[in-house]
Amino acid sequence: MPLIENGHIIEDRFVRVSDEDALPEGVPVLIGVDRFLKEAEALKGRQAPVGVIWPNNRPIAGIAPYLGQLSLIALNFPSFRDGRAYSQARLLRERLGWTGPLRAIGNVLRDQFLLMQRSGFDQVEAVKEADAEAFDEAVHRYTVFYQPATDERPSLLRQRLGRTLPGVAR
Repeated sequence: MPLIENGHIIEDRFVRVSDEDALPEGVPVLIGVDRFLKEAEALKGRQAPVGVIWPNNRPIAGIAPYLGQLSLIALNFPSFRDGRAYSQARLLRERLGWTGPLRAIGNVLRDQFLLMQRSGFDQVEAVKEADAEAFDEAVHRYTVFYQPATDERPSLLRQRLGRTLPGVAR
């Protein structure tokens, strides 16, 4: 599956490793949450980066004590109708202060790219190559937003207040 980061298709440097397989030395790995929590102490000494796949049915606050150990967090979208990972992404960015890469994985569709970006995702694992190529078009389709988000684009209210009130950031 193509990996998109900030609008560009990139090579995924993280290798997904199942719970049963040994971790390769010197290679960035992406592992499931159960394995990560079980091996968290041992992983502290690992020389290569570690990423975790955090399921959307688990409270995101549970990851807070481990943020310093992680180089990547991947949040899962099991179906198009399940948007809990959007909330998790905003909580990670706004409340927990996560500044590292945040990846959307699972059933990710082109129609979701803009909202994913506004929620704080900077990497998206696209299902189709054509979707990855259409990323830029998808995230620039709309120019006005009613709701504030984690990205830098101001909401319509913020734009209006910025024009009428001195000192209000745009």
